[in-house]
Order: sequence, then structure tokens, then C-alpha cells
Amino acid sequence: QVQLVESGGGLVEAGGSLRLSCVTSGSISNVNFMGWYRQAPGKQRELVAIITNDGRANYPDSVKGRFTISRDNAKNTVYLQMSSLKPEDTGVYYCKVQTWGRDYWGQGTQVTVSS
Repeated sequence: QVQLVESGGGLVEAGGSLRLSCVTSGSISNVNFMGWYRQAPGKQRELVAIITNDGRANYPDSVKGRFTISRDNAKNTVYLQMSSLKPEDTGVYYCKVQTWGRDYWGQGTQVTVSS
């Protein structure tokens, strides 16, 4: 059974930093990419960062230069380092693994940035 478990969320002041972790377990094959998404109250879930199997990362302009995604294949873990956080970064952050057949999601971790 595949599981994705996020951790590292919390309350931080604007300008602060957090590092999120997503540990995957179970057998996952044919992975296209791993990524982080977020959902703020009343808004749609949006892409925050993705990383491909060969380590290429992509970010939307809203987080580019502030967020960094990385992965440790030996630990089956993907990370999201977030710096210079803003109140608009507040939301539930979800880890996702996209494969040829289906997507896997974690349960999410709350990030709250106070002004």
C-alpha cells in the first residue's frame, strides 16, 4: 500500500523559513515527477514545485527564488525548503507523486505565515 506522509508544517512569522518533508512508502513504479501543492482556504489547489526523476525542478513565479524542492531517493523523501515566507504562502501543503497510471497524494501539512 502506497503512503505519502508530510511533516514540517507550522506557524512562522513573515520572512521566516520552514522545511517540509514527504516520506513515501510502498511500491511506486513509473514515476513521472514528485511535487508539492498547496491549498489556501476558499481557493483551488495550486502547484508549488515539482522535481523530475533526473532532478530538474520547476516553480511558479509566485515562489521562484524562495522555495527549493529536492529529493533523497535513498530515503524515499522529497523536501520543500521555504524561505522568505509571506502571509500569502499560508495553506495546506500536499505532497504528490505522479505516475503513468495514477497520482498519489499525502494528507497535507498546515503552513501558517503571520504578518
